[in-house]
Amino acid sequence: MSQYTLADAKNLSQSKLTKHVIDEFRKSPLMDRMVFDDCVKPQGGDSLAYVYNRVTTYPTAGGRAINSEYATKDVAKTTPVTVNLKIFGGAFDLDRVLINHEREVITNMLMFQMEQKIKATNAVFHDWFINGDSATDALAFDGLDKAIKGTKTDYTPAEALDMSSAEAIEQNWKKFVYYIRQTIKAMDGTPDIMLVNSDMFAVFQTVADFSAQFQLTKNDLGSEIVKYGKTSIMQMGDKAGASSQIIATDETDGTSTIYFARLGLDGVHAVTPSGEKTPKTYLPNLSLPGAVKTGEVEMIAAMAVKATKSAAALRNIKVGIV
Repeated sequence: MSQYTLADAKNLSQSKLTKHVIDEFRKSPLMDRMVFDDCVKPQGGDSLAYVYNRVTTYPTAGGRAINSEYATKDVAKTTPVTVNLKIFGGAFDLDRVLINHEREVITNMLMFQMEQKIKATNAVFHDWFINGDSATDALAFDGLDKAIKGTKTDYTPAEALDMSSAEAIEQNWKKFVYYIRQTIKAMDGTPDIMLVNSDMFAVFQTVADFSAQFQLTKNDLGSEIVKYGKTSIMQMGDKAGASSQIIATDETDGTSTIYFARLGLDGVHAVTPSGEKTPKTYLPNLSLPGAVKTGEVEMIAAMAVKATKSAAALRNIKVGIV
């Protein structure tokens, strides 16, 4: 099995259009950092089911005296997990006259529509990566919230931590950092990403004014990233075609959640079919008959959590004013 990112896929692409499409997907900081694995059957061939063993119980270790056996003999325990790859994307129709001649405001109507559809497809991936639950939506793959809920890395302070105003942040930012550390220490390694909504991202930006542990940077595609050590804090944005945030701020109590993930083939990663290393675009053939032309963007993917401690959630942080 091979490990790759979209940046790797771009380097292997020959088509200028394909590279442009990959760059559009990479404008999502999550997609840009994501590690992808092939979904290949052991006996060969493609599959839309990815089967793996999730580490759920970790072994212990200790010392022993000479001529004695170890007091505790235990083994790591795993749980078989099957994730089914799901198909998502979208299509659009354009009259060939608009494709060929509408250049006054938008220089290329076809590429504009394609780029907008890619943004929507990214939003679907983001949404399912957090909220996906195949039990309630058969079209979605299972996401982080479902994998984390009820585990030892699902951390909820007894009382909501108020970070909903400048005054509250100045008073509570040290406790906020403490809670982040408490969450990370329960994981099996340093997380690569923290995933938040825009309300929580604004909190991190303000906390960066008080703590030198947080830095504001930009990636090579121009997206603003806040970093906590080596961990990138990323906004997940809104759901596709809607103004509601992927990671919600509760309208009743103003609380939201931070999701943590250690990316890698032994941690959290995405899965695609063998050979389908990049999202696909389908452009209309303008030389064929038909006045209305259809373009499509499509991705086939799922998400895997190889170890329960490779992902975590910090809940009950008040970021909204109610």
